[in-house]
Amino acid sequence: MTYVQAIILGLTQGLAEFLPISSSGHLALLQYFFGIDSDNVLPFTVLMHLGTLLSVFIIYWKDIVELVKELCWTIRDICTGKGLRINSSPTRRLGFMIIVATIPTALIGLLFEDFFNSLYASLIGISLGLIFTGAILLIAEKMGRQDRDIMTLKFRHAVFVGIMQGIAICPGVSRSGSTLFGSLLSGLDRATAVKFAFLISIPSILGSVVLEAPDAFAQGLDGNIIGPMIAGVIVAAISGIFAIKAMIRIVTGKRLFGFSIYVWLVAAVVLGYVLIS
Repeated sequence: MTYVQAIILGLTQGLAEFLPISSSGHLALLQYFFGIDSDNVLPFTVLMHLGTLLSVFIIYWKDIVELVKELCWTIRDICTGKGLRINSSPTRRLGFMIIVATIPTALIGLLFEDFFNSLYASLIGISLGLIFTGAILLIAEKMGRQDRDIMTLKFRHAVFVGIMQGIAICPGVSRSGSTLFGSLLSGLDRATAVKFAFLISIPSILGSVVLEAPDAFAQGLDGNIIGPMIAGVIVAAISGIFAIKAMIRIVTGKRLFGFSIYVWLVAAVVLGYVLIS
């Protein structure tokens, strides 16, 4: 893997992780056309996930600090016999909703891991995922007024968002697009929907890193690719920050239709390539 390839992969990961165009699908396509064996860049993939995770921490660090504080206070309340007090504050309820949403995502990932991994080698499977992403973005674009805040979000809504995030493990299906779709369909106002979609990505990304890291680093790192890997991870983190900021403006401005067109065009090109090759 060259520096140019690593930077392109890092830029793609950072932008596509948070813009609703599917980072997994784009990375799989780039690795295919670059002729890169996915097993050989698994350590790089894991580190790029950490790079994009850093982007979320930088943008939402105040919310994350408040969630950590609220976790400590929840433990204190449990120890003093006050109970969970889920509705004592919007931050505490947000924390519980993140936990609830993460459970179905984790279950889907563990139960269907082999199936999802098999799809990464299928250009048709990736194309179908991109088509699905375009469809749900179009639906999200057409949704009417949503005014539910985190205090009125129900646990069943959080479960639904978590299921949508689990479905996004499929290559070609956008995680940010799926969770945003689930959040808007649950009635969350657009600003809260974006924040919730990105905050629930934290345990999801951490979980994937924990599961993939042992295999990724079992045989050590090739010294020749350490430089390109570092460059790619830095690019992923920086581009992720810009992507999150852009996504906040795009969603609140109801401008998702362009992404639908884009992923459908990519899917059409890939399907055309499959037919003629």
